[in-house]
Amino acid sequence: MSREQDERGAAPPPRWREDFPVRWDDDRYMTRRELAKFLTLGSGLIAGANVLVAAIGLGHAPPAFPERPIARVAEVPPGSSRLFRYPTAEDPCILVRDAGGAFHAFSQVCTHLACAVVYRAEARTLDCPCHRGVFAAGTGRPLAGPPTRALPRIVLVERAGTLVATRVEV
Repeated sequence: MSREQDERGAAPPPRWREDFPVRWDDDRYMTRRELAKFLTLGSGLIAGANVLVAAIGLGHAPPAFPERPIARVAEVPPGSSRLFRYPTAEDPCILVRDAGGAFHAFSQVCTHLACAVVYRAEARTLDCPCHRGVFAAGTGRPLAGPPTRALPRIVLVERAGTLVATRVEV
């Protein structure tokens, strides 16, 4: 019997069918149209989820910070600092009074790796001893070292000789 004929006398399938044995009528793969529908619906669902998350975020009011007295003006001499906690008891902060008498308050947590910053009056800086980060005592902006973000600023208001913390600006 030759290769061109089998025992029934019919011609054998072409050689390519041996390499690609898929029968199109039995094919259960996704068509291009089904794939396009799937991608369109999936993209629509993701876009809808993003809109929902944005709407939820816009619906929330910014956190309300309590007003808390932190020190009397007379208790902090020019060129010195004082530690306090704001807005909660777990948030260390530092109050600095520069040589000119102006008050500045910042979070005491370094923006690099969360070490505590200390005030150096002679250099008018807030220094992080862990990785030698240096911040300007008047603005909280990084001057040297690995920190790239400014320290969060505590907004102060003076009322009847008392400094009151009103909110945190990041």
